Amino acid sequence: MASAEKVVHKSWVALYNLHSILGILLLVFLFMSFYLIGDSNNAGKILANKPIRKNSSPKPKCNLFSGSWVFDNVSYPLYKEQRCSFMTDDFACHKFGRKDSKFQHWRWQPHDCDLPRFNAKALLEKLKGKRVLFVGDSLNKNQWVSMVCLIESSGIPSLKPPIWKGNLITFEVKEYNATIDFYWSPLLVESNCDDPVKHRVRDRIIRIEAIEKHARHWIDADILIFDSFTWWLESQMTLLWGSFESSDAIYKRVGMKLRRYGMALRTWSDWLEFQIDRKRTRLFFMSLSPPHRNATDWGMGIGENCYNETEPISRKQHWGSENDVKMMKIAEEAVNGLQKRGLDIQYLNITQLSDYRKDAHPSIYKRNWVALTKEELLNPRSYADCVHWCLPGVPDIWNQILYAYIMESTKEKTRDFSV
Repeated sequence: MASAEKVVHKSWVALYNLHSILGILLLVFLFMSFYLIGDSNNAGKILANKPIRKNSSPKPKCNLFSGSWVFDNVSYPLYKEQRCSFMTDDFACHKFGRKDSKFQHWRWQPHDCDLPRFNAKALLEKLKGKRVLFVGDSLNKNQWVSMVCLIESSGIPSLKPPIWKGNLITFEVKEYNATIDFYWSPLLVESNCDDPVKHRVRDRIIRIEAIEKHARHWIDADILIFDSFTWWLESQMTLLWGSFESSDAIYKRVGMKLRRYGMALRTWSDWLEFQIDRKRTRLFFMSLSPPHRNATDWGMGIGENCYNETEPISRKQHWGSENDVKMMKIAEEAVNGLQKRGLDIQYLNITQLSDYRKDAHPSIYKRNWVALTKEELLNPRSYADCVHWCLPGVPDIWNQILYAYIMESTKEKTRDFSV
């Protein structure tokens, strides 16, 4: 009987040990499985957080819009103000008394790459037989003047003075059968501000759904560069349905800055979608050009502005109080919408890089088209232009960035430039 009990006991112990071993193996298996699953789920996060070196593969995107200003009095400016025969009195700061020149010697340096140096002859080879058209307000004209000065500085012979015809200014480079044009249309859609000379209208009236009057002058362009921000900032505007001449037209005085801006960009987007030749035309939209009318943004007193400023803002990621993020978002959404519809359009976000340059505006050093009052003369800050830019200057960098995009021969390469 005792012998039988021993046999049973040994069998039970053996079975117990076997179950224990199997249990331990099962626990080890489960532990390893959870570890491997967890490791697999976290792999993407780990790799995402791992820093990528500039020379690693795949190459990181080059963000031309993220960088810093570097003083460079060797290779900048890219041309001389007095040697540009196309310079206008709005941007010729030295001509109107500015003494310092440091503002001309700042080079934009992206963090992860170098900004290609502007080569006018290489650009014109690319543009042979083509039409480039800047469309927008005086800031777009600021960029256009910069572009024609950059082209002239290359020494290309036989450049003729631009031809004015209504809202259109045509600059022809006969040697390359190319034109670099500007079209005045500050709101893109029709308005009572459309006269290229007499447009200082306080009560702005906009035909929010009408664009054909202007757009028919754009349709044959190979490259279109748009801007439209500053003229939309009025607190009140009048929207018009119908024509200016019609007796039964509907006028409505509104605030709703964002709403009316979005409506205008929808009109603009719809026209582009149905009228632009997608195989031929490349489109660009310039982001908001930052003003520097509020010096408290960079630590100065209330009531001060860009007047007498001679140095850029050094604080990283500075963002001025006048830069309307909501307006910019509407423009970005319009551009993204056009991209989804298959149009080749890029949003060039020059706002941040330009926002550092409080030193680069005309201030009081420009022609005043309206005589100054005695009160204004006693207080120069009251009439300082802190919106436009001296030339040479910041718009040259905008054109270097535009040049980088134009010189890319394929859409795939263009997408290497991040916004």
